[in-house]
Amino acid sequence: MAAPDTTGGGRDVRRWLNGLAARERRRLGLAVVAGVIATLATLGQLALLAWVVSQLLVERASPASQLPAIAAMAGLLLLRALALFGQEQLGQAASLAIRSRVRGELLDHLARLGPGWLAGRHSAALASQLVEQVEALDGYVARFRPALTLSVLSPLLVLAVALSLDWLAALFLLLAAPLIPLFMALVGMGAERLNREQFEAVARLSGHFIDRVRAISTLQLFGRARGATAEVHAAADDYRRRSMRTLRVAFLSSAVLEFFASVAIAVVAIYVGFGLLGYITYGPSPELTLFSGLLVLLLAPEFFQPLRTLAQHYHDRAAALGAADGLLAILAEAPNPQRGIAPPSTNSPDALLELDGAGVTRPGRGRVLGPVDLRLAAGEVVALTGPSGSGKSTLLQLLAGFVGPEAGERRLAAGTTFAWMDQRPLLIQGSLADNLRLAAPAASREAMQAALDRAGLGALVAALPGGLDTSIGERGVGLSGGQAQRLALARVFLSGAPLVLLDEPTASLDAETEARVVVALEALAREGRTLVIATHHPALIAMAGRRLAIEAGRVMEVPHG
Repeated sequence: MAAPDTTGGGRDVRRWLNGLAARERRRLGLAVVAGVIATLATLGQLALLAWVVSQLLVERASPASQLPAIAAMAGLLLLRALALFGQEQLGQAASLAIRSRVRGELLDHLARLGPGWLAGRHSAALASQLVEQVEALDGYVARFRPALTLSVLSPLLVLAVALSLDWLAALFLLLAAPLIPLFMALVGMGAERLNREQFEAVARLSGHFIDRVRAISTLQLFGRARGATAEVHAAADDYRRRSMRTLRVAFLSSAVLEFFASVAIAVVAIYVGFGLLGYITYGPSPELTLFSGLLVLLLAPEFFQPLRTLAQHYHDRAAALGAADGLLAILAEAPNPQRGIAPPSTNSPDALLELDGAGVTRPGRGRVLGPVDLRLAAGEVVALTGPSGSGKSTLLQLLAGFVGPEAGERRLAAGTTFAWMDQRPLLIQGSLADNLRLAAPAASREAMQAALDRAGLGALVAALPGGLDTSIGERGVGLSGGQAQRLALARVFLSGAPLVLLDEPTASLDAETEARVVVALEALAREGRTLVIATHHPALIAMAGRRLAIEAGRVMEVPHG
């Protein structure tokens, strides 16, 4: 899906939402048809009710003679219930299809943006957008869109019947109708802004809360747990106040509608009452009968009912507009143009990967790396050194294809795969086997155990009661930092990838664990794998056959010795 231009503000958001609804035009159209059928059934019920009352009170008919009309009313009641059920089901089906499609497009777009972009975003805030903000489209599609069309069609049908009975009563209804959407729109402008702020607040609250949960042990060690709890309480209270402001605006919208609807219905009731009593002789009032007067009076609430329904779901529209603003901000992010596109093959038959004048730029920072000319041969070990922020991680991301070169070219040997490992390896909640299968889904338990042995975790896992089925938490909760690193190394062994990219693999480890990781990496090198390691560790630098020093985005080869 093309990234929308968000510079147009609210117009682009509304255009995007209208485009989503257009994809489910058939289901939403059938939902409107079902709503019109429900309105026609209601009009038939009211006409029959007025007829029965008129026959019983004016014509003095026997109740038994009105049984067919009462049976017809019961049939129309059943038809109305079925039509309303069908309207709801069709709206929900359209909403489910649109939400699934939007969530899929967002996930695809995030995949195109790549790990380099995702690393700069909080996972909790993204999860909030992918779940809560997408779910906020539900009411807009399932209820507001059909109600918007029915708020025009249904009152017109009611008005047509009222006009055929008494044009003056119809005029009273017609004069009151425009005031309601006008005030709803004025109130809705504030609701949209408040909903947008509310979604931003819940995204911040999600990130704030998960950060405190992840750091709870550190906070307790430094005696800051009470202060962190107070901060979470304050953030939650701020979200509560924002939610209540949004609800106040929603209730104000409904109160405005109810006020004008009540005034209009009261005017019609006064007109019908005084007309039947003969106090009003203007226009068609002398021709009022109990049937026509009662039917007009019964039609007045039904005239405003679609507008009431629209007002109930107007908050859904405001919520969808606020949510869409955040979703469009993600879709507007420019993805790596080369992600998903096979890079050209290397020029040299023994090269795994080549960079030819490749450079990387960042928004607001200009060029941060390059131009770089680099050739990686099969089986060599390359160390990347340089101060923090010099561009080591950016070069690794460029080699991996996480970011694309804005200048120059990246070429990859056909069939080459790579394994990635940084100082905070990705570990998911699940068993040790689940985490190992991220690299090799079809790996046998024997192969996983062998990989753990080579990474120096075999004895530890064998001593666990659950063995490979032992569960760990997200980001390796339940493992020490060194054990998490060695589990990630076991995954690299298991992958069999000829190219291994490592970003500070020994950072924040104790001396004993560092030594074990270095031994494991030396084993990888002896297998003939190509290793590129961003590091400051002397043992890893000494292990490398080549050393590249990076400073201010410039890459220079440093001779050994």
